[in-house]
Parts: sequence; structure tokens; C-alpha cells
Amino acid sequence: MKASFMELIRQRRSVRAFEARPVEKKTQELIVEAALRSPSSRSLNPWQFVVVQDEKKREALAGVKPHGGGFLAKAPLAIAIVADPERCDVWVEDTAIAATYIQLAAESLGLKSCWCQIRLREDGKGGMAADRVREILSIPDDLEVASIIGIGYPAEEKPGHLQSELDYGKVHDEGF
Repeated sequence: MKASFMELIRQRRSVRAFEARPVEKKTQELIVEAALRSPSSRSLNPWQFVVVQDEKKREALAGVKPHGGGFLAKAPLAIAIVADPERCDVWVEDTAIAATYIQLAAESLGLKSCWCQIRLREDGKGGMAADRVREILSIPDDLEVASIIGIGYPAEEKPGHLQSELDYGKVHDEGF
């Protein structure tokens, strides 16, 4: 039985510990399809996706940020989201939407995921994380690296956030 959208987002949590088993090819294809179906401004689709299963590459990607990227080494699947900034002026927004589609697709398929911000993050060695990702994955210089989503079968369970934890004070009716 498929979960409703509200059930899906109520249970979704970022998970950074994954089982060692690989994500099946058919499941990967569904996640990629979701990414390719994500909305983009004026349907310009400035994004591209690099699917990474190779253990050495995932370990290298895990080291591109001093904090927040280590989980990628143990995620059996990683998807780097890159974009052509010349194609669309709102590529940042478009890649964020695609990342969300990837995460929700993974969740709907019984997987967990975690977002690793790359854009505008330092690598801890005096450079930028995006440059290191570009080198590891042979990404052309004219493309920007937005983020990497680590995906896999969870090795930890986290309950969804309770409705009582939601900050409804951030919601304003008819104006601020």
C-alpha cells in the first residue's frame, strides 16, 4: 500500500546511517525519474544528475566537507545535483526542488536519505567543496554543483517530527 503524501512527509527524516546493501537498479531508475520530473522555472531544466555507486568515489565525496558530508561514504547510493547557470537564472531553486523530489521518491520506496549542501561550502583545506566534487566526478567547469543526496536502506530509525513540534508561529495570515 502506498503512503499518502502527508503520511510520507510526516515520517520523513534525514538519516545518515545506512545498511551496506545496494539500492536495486529499478529503484534507482524510479528515483532518477522523479528527479527528471521535478518542476523547473519555465521548464528550462538546468539540472543534471550524477548517480554514484562506486565505493571509492563515495568515500572521496564524503571528504569534500569537514562537517556534514561523512555519511556519504556509507550511503550505497549518492546523487550529485549539478546545473548550468547559463541555462536558467533560478538554477539554485530548481536544483533544490529536484533534491526534494529525490528525497521524497527515496522515502516512498522504503529508503532514507540525507542532503549534503555543496554550493558555497568550503572543503576545510582552503578551497571549495564544489571544486573537489567537480574533480572527483569529472564535472565540466561550466556546471555548478548544488548538493549531493545520500540514499540507502536505513541502519537507524528516527520517528517523524511530532505535529506539536511544528512552529506555527512562523505562519502569518494575510500578511506578516
